[in-house]
Parts: sequence; C-alpha cells; structure tokens
Amino acid sequence: MSGKKGNTSDSRKNRSDEQTMRDVQREDAPVLKIEHMSISFTQYDRGMHQTSLPVIRDLDVEVHGGEMVAVVGSSGSGKSLLAHGVMGVLPYNADMGGRITYCGEELAKERIKKLRGREIVLVPQSIAYLNPLMKIGPQIRRGSKATEARKKLRGIFRRYELDAGVEELYPFELSGGMNRRVLISTALMEEPKLVIADEPTPGLDLAVAKRAMAHFRELADMGAGVLVITHDLELALEVADRIAVFYAGTTVEEASVQDFEHEETLRHPYTKALWRAMPRHGFQYIEGTQPYVKNLPTGCSFAPRCPHCGAECAGEIDYRIVRGGKVRCIRAE
Repeated sequence: MSGKKGNTSDSRKNRSDEQTMRDVQREDAPVLKIEHMSISFTQYDRGMHQTSLPVIRDLDVEVHGGEMVAVVGSSGSGKSLLAHGVMGVLPYNADMGGRITYCGEELAKERIKKLRGREIVLVPQSIAYLNPLMKIGPQIRRGSKATEARKKLRGIFRRYELDAGVEELYPFELSGGMNRRVLISTALMEEPKLVIADEPTPGLDLAVAKRAMAHFRELADMGAGVLVITHDLELALEVADRIAVFYAGTTVEEASVQDFEHEETLRHPYTKALWRAMPRHGFQYIEGTQPYVKNLPTGCSFAPRCPHCGAECAGEIDYRIVRGGKVRCIRAE
C-alpha cells in the first residue's frame, strides 16, 4: 500500500464508491449485531469476599457483509474481550450480558459452537495460538489430506505471498509477519461470513502491518463481514468502512471513515482527542488517563477529562444518532 497522499486519497474515494454499491446490495440484517454487551469478572477480595469488575459496561456495534468495521481504543478499554465474548470463549469467572445476533438470529452458546471456526472465524492476537509441534499445512487444513483442500491452501498461500514449502514448516521456522499471514489464511479455508481479527498488527513494522490490514480488506471485498479490533487508528482509517470508538468499557461513537477527515465532523470529545493525537495532526496530548474499572465515574466515563463536562454528564447518557453517526454524549449535535 502506497504511503503517497494522492494514492491514499484515490483509494479512499474508490472504497467509498464500492461501499455505496455494497450498501445497496446487502441485506437488511447485519452479519453481526451487538447490543448493550456487558462483561464482568468475579474476583475474590479480602479472603472469601467476592467483587465484580465490570470491564465492559455498554458495547454496541454491527457489521454487514462486505463491510470492514474497526473497533479502536486505548489499551485497557476492554476491546479484546469483545472478540472472546462473540466467540464464546470467555474465562469461567466471566459473566456476559446484552444481545448478540448473527445474520438476524440470536447467537446462543450452542449455535456459536457449531459456527465457530467455520462461518465465524477468529484471527487471534497472538501467534501462540498456532500449535508449535504441528506443521503449518496440516494445521490450516485441520488434518485433511484431500487433494481439494491442498489445492485450496496453495491458492491461499499464493494470495498472501507464502511459498508452498511453508506447508512443511513449523511456526518457529517462520518470521512473525509470515505467521500472521498464516493465521489470516486459516480464515479463508472455510469461506466465513464473519471474520473477527483481534489486534492483528502489534509488533509488526509499518509495511508489514499495512499488508496485514489490506488482507482483511480483501476478505471484506470478497463478501465477509470483518470486525478488526485495534489500537491503531491511522491504519484502520486506511482500510475500514466505519470506526467504532471504545473508551473505558463503553462505545462512545460510531462514525464513517469519511467523518475522520475533519475534526468538526466527529461527535464525541474523546474521538476528537484521538483525531488530534494522530501524527498528521501534531500528536496533541490530552490531560488525564482512562479510569480503572474499579474507579469509573457515574454517567460519562470520559467526563473527568472532558473540557465540556457539566453536572448533567453524571446522569444516564443514551447512545443516539447524530449527523448520520452514533454518539454517547449529551452535548453532541
């Protein structure tokens, strides 16, 4: 992917035109719809006394087929738990609330077990998910020796610039970037309807990270709904269609990529702070830190850092539509 400003602008325009066509074609029901997701953990404090930690308080996001949505936010905001919650792989001491639907039907535990790894695929954050004692080929083919499976895998490897010989290698024999492409390859073997990528670019140099994000864009262009969880807003803006901004366990804004071209077209003070903190806008710093889960304020979680905070921000704040996007802020207009 070119770093030249002109090429980036052209590619964004092309993606915008393609997205308009997909909007007309796609079905009404999103592939994935999450409403008011909450995830809390039960812990023991002072002997046998139990406490509940509400890491995710109110998360809303939806993804349509042929669309790539990025969930962005700082470390500790609870983003990765979103992926584990959808896939049904939360720890035993976790309690999840809210509603998740897949292709218009509720995604209950028994249903996700049948769909997981087939129609719904997770590309995990860590390459540690690869079996270090098993060769790459059998891992991606799930042990299948069928000629058709081998042929399909070779085609996927060519797409991601992986030599056919990689099939006979172990994960430790590959570079970090190659292992990431291997993880993405697992998503294509089953032709999924929904792909969830959990922080797919940490530790990668910029060129490799851009290629990795471009691969997820390709999956969306092939018709899958793609949800990418990331802390890298700049990379997300190059390939995604929409951005969901997460702060201290809550979705505070959902906006189109085009809205990020100007600060004035964004809605929430935290989203605007992220915009100003981008390198192209001068790395502007905002005072304060994201509150710890045990010290969350009532009402708006961002209130202690917000220059526009008032007494009314301590009350309940609805997630509402403003100028074509969604925002959780009583002052947004």
